Amino acid sequence: MRNAARRRVISPWLLLIIASLIAAAGVFGPWTPHPAAGLVITGVDLGEYVKFLPEVASGQIPIRRELFYLPLVAASVSASLLASRRALPMWARAVLAMCAAPLALAMLPPAWSPAVLRLPEFRVQVIAILGCLALLPALVVTRFLPDRLVLGIIALLALAAAVAPAWSFLQVQPLIAALYRRPLPLGWGFWASLVGNLALATIALAPGPAPGRAMRSSAAAGMGAPGPAPGRAMRCTGTLTT
Repeated sequence: MRNAARRRVISPWLLLIIASLIAAAGVFGPWTPHPAAGLVITGVDLGEYVKFLPEVASGQIPIRRELFYLPLVAASVSASLLASRRALPMWARAVLAMCAAPLALAMLPPAWSPAVLRLPEFRVQVIAILGCLALLPALVVTRFLPDRLVLGIIALLALAAAVAPAWSFLQVQPLIAALYRRPLPLGWGFWASLVGNLALATIALAPGPAPGRAMRSSAAAGMGAPGPAPGRAMRCTGTLTT
């Protein structure tokens, strides 16, 4: 009974992990597919790629390239926050913590150096990377955060990571298609990132008791209902004997 209750408690967190994995896979998948591998544009590439489009560089299409890094921010922060949940098995928490750092470092520009990172162009990226990495040693503190707060942060970031990059990409996709001189479908990476982050936000905002509270309720229920008081049981036994 106790194991069944524990599985019911862990399942919401596992759903969050699955949605996070789908969203993270979408970031590294193709958003602009092409038969030639060198012309495939992934979600990670877009933050650098769009700044070379003349319409974006001139301000004709007013988008911020940093928005394309939101899925990586959401994935890294979600991994760190989920790693702090004591309802998850230790091995799952360790894997999540180990994934948080590479996801944050994926925001680094392709050819970076300390001098490059000090440029104003990359200031937002550097702040985002440092903020994500700072959550790892902060696990000793974030594990005490209430589940509802953690779920709210995850939902907010996932919603931003779903909407902002998708909207920005749809603004520049016709420009990329014009450069390639061919119609370009939306790649599976675009859909995986969009659907994964929307699912992550939906699961995190789903009504019902927080998983931590559910675990305490299940543990209390697993102890069973209290039996009759000893005195009452003794009196009943005496009556039967008489």
